[in-house]
Amino acid sequence: MGRLVGRRALSAVPVLLVVTFGVFALAAASPFDPVKAFGGTAVLGADQETLDRLRANLGADDPFAVRWWDWLTRAAAGDLGHSSVMRQPVTEVIGERLVWSTLLCTVAFGIAVLVGTLAGVLAARRPGSWLDRAVTSLAYSIEAAPVFWVALLAIWLFALQWDLLPAGGLTDTSAERVTAGQVLSHVILPAGVLALAQVPWFALYVRQGVADALAEDPVRGARARGLSERTVLLGHALRSGLLPVLTLIGSRVPELITGALLVESVFSWPGIAAATVEAATSVDFPLLAALTTLATVAVLVGNLLADLLYGLTDPRVKLSEL
Repeated sequence: MGRLVGRRALSAVPVLLVVTFGVFALAAASPFDPVKAFGGTAVLGADQETLDRLRANLGADDPFAVRWWDWLTRAAAGDLGHSSVMRQPVTEVIGERLVWSTLLCTVAFGIAVLVGTLAGVLAARRPGSWLDRAVTSLAYSIEAAPVFWVALLAIWLFALQWDLLPAGGLTDTSAERVTAGQVLSHVILPAGVLALAQVPWFALYVRQGVADALAEDPVRGARARGLSERTVLLGHALRSGLLPVLTLIGSRVPELITGALLVESVFSWPGIAAATVEAATSVDFPLLAALTTLATVAVLVGNLLADLLYGLTDPRVKLSEL
């Protein structure tokens, strides 16, 4: 396990270098002017000398490769730079927002795994039944629905029509401080929408895996020995049927991050989505590079976690071969 983690850590270094270099290259090709984004309306009446001085202070005239290398060397020393659009250090921007994005993604992912696994198992018990057809059809329908459309529909239904849940934000506008109760009531709707986007994948994978396991000879032998259907399902078929889901966990991390950005934007959730959008439109190189690196690390860690779980669960797989 230690060797696997070490190999993945070494292979992650060139990946992060390429990703951050690409971010600076794309930002340099962007039509947005970082000087105008930084100064806002104040630069509309500024003279050219002031604009040139501001551009020099921001390093906007330097080649993007120079800006990338300067950011990279400072980041290696623990200094992620200063966000021009947020007017504060990048570490503070990420520290303030990351906890709320992590909460949203963790709750949504947990719900998706539990609901998707339950739906897949129920559908796999009797392939071809009305329940199997209903779960499969519903999963494909939800999978095809855009996340932002589902989010807007949820706001219209649960917040506007039924007035059951708040439409967005972290707390009520009248709240003087952030409380656990306020956060809980506000996280239900965005987490539910984000989980709904992930449920079809787990349901379909579990359904196929468990259905295949139920058709294998060891499971047939267990039934022939007179074991109960519950013992056969939970003790034999479910364990082998869930193995593909462990790999799916790692592959769903990029989609989870993308969906979280859309959900946070629709529900005004104070996570990293707003910071990412502002960093991209304002060509905020330090913040954009740090957020992209953070997302890349999350994807790499998710893939590593999936491989570790797969190797520890399946005795046929050796961690040294991954």
